[in-house]
This record gives sequence, structure tokens and C-alpha cells, in this order.
Amino acid sequence: KKSQRGTLLLVLDRRDDPVTPLLSQWTYQAMVHELLGLNNHRVTLKGAPNIAKDLEEVVLSSAQDDFFFQNRHKNFGELGENIQTLLQDYQKQTAQHNTANLNTIEDMQAFMDKFPELRSRSHNVSKHVAIMGELARLVEVCSLMDVSQFEQELACADDHTAHWRELMEKLDSPTIKMPDKLRLGLLYALRYETSGNLHMVKQAMKKGGVPGDMVDLIGVMLRYGGTKSRGPGLYGDHKDIMSKMTKSFMTSVQGVANVYSQHIPLLMDTVQAAFRGKLRRDTHPFVAGSFQKQSVPQETVIP
Repeated sequence: KKSQRGTLLLVLDRRDDPVTPLLSQWTYQAMVHELLGLNNHRVTLKGAPNIAKDLEEVVLSSAQDDFFFQNRHKNFGELGENIQTLLQDYQKQTAQHNTANLNTIEDMQAFMDKFPELRSRSHNVSKHVAIMGELARLVEVCSLMDVSQFEQELACADDHTAHWRELMEKLDSPTIKMPDKLRLGLLYALRYETSGNLHMVKQAMKKGGVPGDMVDLIGVMLRYGGTKSRGPGLYGDHKDIMSKMTKSFMTSVQGVANVYSQHIPLLMDTVQAAFRGKLRRDTHPFVAGSFQKQSVPQETVIP
């Protein structure tokens, strides 16, 4: 039986996984950060189509907004359903306080007591509907669902012929925005650093409208998190053939629930290995005398 040895402090290097930060995120808070900008809990919608004057700048804080607190980590599809429910609940509440139903002094007093709450809730509902509408518009205008699916394929699968063909199409497409072309180029370079034609990718990126200084980030990225700089495991290269076959079989049996979130960060594999007491000494050396080999930590802390 493996021994239990208190707390494990696991110190990691961000260079080991340069892929995860490059992938498009599909949760409410992450999409607002990336597509609209969230600064000091404020979101600017000025310039977006059909935005009312009082919604040009809105506050989005989990401490003050229960709906945002409950939905900030929900994916885009769930968010749309929950905003629809929020709107329907508000419509039911306002119907109960219709001024046509104010027949007594008590009804009028109750309405006035509820009026500030109704007005506040009205603004909150309008705010989330406006933000969701603008996010949906940007997803469509920027072809983000198509881009995100290809990002996931680059992160999760090794199929150079198909990836090369699709990358060239994306870099030449006028509907794909410059930041997304840059991101796809970086993901391709990380995946096919030693086998891909990075020179042609850089040329295609420049032809597709990516500025030269941005194209140069491919070299910067490979120096930072390329094969010579990062640890093993990013693309499964630390696993033996049997574990690769097992994972492939389980994926084919279970299926993939969401093509936009297939990628599992390397951190998850590392943490699971730590929980099982199977961290390899050659990739995760221990401080001398701090932890027994094959020990299972009671708690793992990642700073």
C-alpha cells in the first residue's frame, strides 16, 4: 500500500504548456475578457449596433451581480439558455405588478416598494441581453466557431496533411481576423515545429494580413515553449504506446461532448499523476528528503 505523506508542493514551468493559453475560451467571463474587454469590472459596448445609451458602459462584477456570479464559468450555449430564462422570469414578475392591477391603496404601496427592485432588475436583464447579443455578433462576424474548432484539432490531433490544407485556407480567408490567424500560426508551429514548413506558414501569414512583427512571434514562441525549452508530455510524447491506445479507445467509446473543448491541459495529467503517486522523477524531480518515491500526497498545492 502506498504511504500517505501530507502536502505536496508542485512547482511547474508555464513553458511546459504553451498551447492552452492560445485556445479560444467559451465561458462567459473569458469571452467578455477576450472579445469585449473587462477592465475594473466595466465592459464598454459603445459602438456596438443597437446599444442603448445607458448600456454603452456596464458594470460586470460577480460580487454585485448574482446572475454573473452563477454563470461566469458557463459555456456559451448554457449562457444563452440561462439568459432566456432570466428574461422570462423578469417578464413574469413585471406582469404581476402591472399598473392595471393596482386596485387598492395596498396594491399601490406594494408596487412602489417593489419599483426600485424592478427597475434595477430591468437594467440587469437588459445588460446581460446586450452583452450576449454583442458576443453572438462577434462570434458570427469573426467566424470564431470555425476558428475554435480548428484550434482544437491542432491541439488534439496529429494530421499534418489535413491541418496544412485547412491552415492555408484560414490564413487566406478575409473573414478570419488577424489575431486569429496569428493564433493558428502559433498553434501549427508548436505542433509541427520539426516537421512543418514554417517558412511557408510565415509567408502565408504575411500575405493574409498579419504584420511582420507579429509573424516574428513564431520564433519567439518556439524559443519560449518549443521542444528544446519545454518538458515532455504536451502532445502525449511522454506516454507509452499502450497508454496512448487506451486513451484513444476511451475517446472513441465515450465520444467528445463538445468539439470546442476537446483539449485537456497538460496540468490535468500532471495533477492526476501526483494524486496516484506516479510523478516521474526524471520529469518532476523532488527536493532531496522531501518526499518518498511513490508516495500519495494527502494534499497538492500548485502556486
